[in-house]
Amino acid sequence: MKKQDKISNAVIKRLPRYRRYLKELQKKGVDKISSNEFSRLIGYTASQIRQDLNNFGGFGQQGYGYSVEGLYNEISAILGLDRQYKMVIVGAGNLGQAIANHTYYYKAGFVVCGIFEINPRLIGIKINDIEVMDYENIVQFVEDNNIDIGIICTTKDAAQEVADKLCFAGVRGLWNFAPVDIETPSRVAIENVHISDSLHSLAYHMNKIREEK
Repeated sequence: MKKQDKISNAVIKRLPRYRRYLKELQKKGVDKISSNEFSRLIGYTASQIRQDLNNFGGFGQQGYGYSVEGLYNEISAILGLDRQYKMVIVGAGNLGQAIANHTYYYKAGFVVCGIFEINPRLIGIKINDIEVMDYENIVQFVEDNNIDIGIICTTKDAAQEVADKLCFAGVRGLWNFAPVDIETPSRVAIENVHISDSLHSLAYHMNKIREEK
């Protein structure tokens, strides 16, 4: 893989989709695929696919196309999915429990090691055999267990304070579901997930389709 320059976030966001479709092709026993065939399957242009992959070295062969297994493994390595990540969830309400259940079910290399809450009614309950712990103990837990990722499922008012505490404890990434953009030190990666933004985008596309008819 060639040395990566600054890759646009749009390219990075397309890689998991490529990987997901490649996994499905593997399940169907497909060994190789051309960029044109991949284009028809995934919905991006063949030129876009080649351009995206060329950022990392290309991986295709003239007249052959792409090895499905090889490309899947390369994209997994680019995304850092060839290793396991330890995570904690802050907030054991409906959203926190849903994310805990999702990661437990898919077992995709992201392991929830701890769940934390301030609500005494939730502290002590078990979610997939993980006991919800008191938020006051989170720094010690993150330090002792070398946690990689903190998942924030709190109110927007609490999110930045939680993020600060997790960064202080040593996490390397934050997955934030609170409805507010939070700030982190440059050494900590952040992915803000605004569910309402996605819903608003859906409303736009629905109305655009209606206007075109």
